[in-house]
Amino acid sequence: MSRENYNFTSESVSEGHPDKVCDRISDSILDAFLEADPEARVGCETFATTNRVVIGGEVRGPDDVKRRVEEIARSCVKDIGYEQAGFHWANMHVDNYMNAQSSDIAQGVDAAAEKDEGAGDQGIMFGYAVNETRDFMPAPIQYAHAILRRLAEERRNGAGDASKLGPDAKSQLTVKYRGGKPVGVASIVLSNQHLDEDLTSEDVRSIVEPYIRDELPDGWIGAETEWHVNPTGRFVIGGPDGDAGLTGRKIIVDTYGGAAPHGGGAFSGKDPTKVDRSASYAARYLAKNIVAAGLAERCCLQLSYAIGVARPLSIRVDTYGTGAVPEDRLEQVAYRIIDLTPRGIRKHLNLNRPIYQRTSAYGHFGRSPEPDGGFSWERTDLVEELRAEF
Repeated sequence: MSRENYNFTSESVSEGHPDKVCDRISDSILDAFLEADPEARVGCETFATTNRVVIGGEVRGPDDVKRRVEEIARSCVKDIGYEQAGFHWANMHVDNYMNAQSSDIAQGVDAAAEKDEGAGDQGIMFGYAVNETRDFMPAPIQYAHAILRRLAEERRNGAGDASKLGPDAKSQLTVKYRGGKPVGVASIVLSNQHLDEDLTSEDVRSIVEPYIRDELPDGWIGAETEWHVNPTGRFVIGGPDGDAGLTGRKIIVDTYGGAAPHGGGAFSGKDPTKVDRSASYAARYLAKNIVAAGLAERCCLQLSYAIGVARPLSIRVDTYGTGAVPEDRLEQVAYRIIDLTPRGIRKHLNLNRPIYQRTSAYGHFGRSPEPDGGFSWERTDLVEELRAEF
């Protein structure tokens, strides 16, 4: 029997965190290639440190986009807001080491006369959903994201003291569960870069606390809630000048905050033929619709693939004892209502479009579907079909 009374902690990082700067650049380059050629193949990695950005990877796409890589990187850093001595969008050095996609990989992935398009790599992918928030996400990660997204908005607006905050930030929430449901916050940790060197931890807390309280449900913060705001006392040097960044190093932040398994593959910089990304989106899509349909309170769905092979090798559904229908039946139905080949996923979710830069911060899941197809895997358009099956 699972515990019903416990605390659970998740963290998030802002768009100005060094790793997220790299995710943003990689996904922006991917978007540029997909905008020019929806069938482009991209595997882009970015490394950032003091006034230097290094971009590498494999690509098959238009040469004019390859020539724009430095411009794209500078635009990302400028938009995030870095104009400090150790990391400035105009002064940083950009190295571009992107190469052609391996022909050995291409022959396994590309469709041929008697062969469907294969998966871009082997691996396991997980999707998860739970009915404890409106967006069917675990509360700790969802609200950790919400706090940082709000602080970034206020900083960008430049209104009041929020303009004194810098782009680099991390949040962490410990949420209290009682009877298996989230009911409050045991502790709040926030480290936010500040541009004014004279600000103390207390000063930063006075700036951020109203926004934090506004983003959390009423009654979740009490007298017993612990606060740790800029606990080191000073956070002026931020971003890649304070710590190096790398694409794909925040995979738990990107997904479910540790509340569900992770297959280990990162998302950013990868085109949707790479199942690390697209199959993770499909697994979330199915899990969310299963929970939204009322067929389970929690659902974790695993898929597995082999490089060059179209069909998934396995599908597994786990509802943690909360299911209203048998798990093996859910597996059968899930496999039938969406084509889980790489091509089938891309077509069903319309993934061959420039929709990825926006995923690079504040999570790939728990977001609202957008009119242009962004976050299409967050739709709940399978609910009626799933209910009809049972």
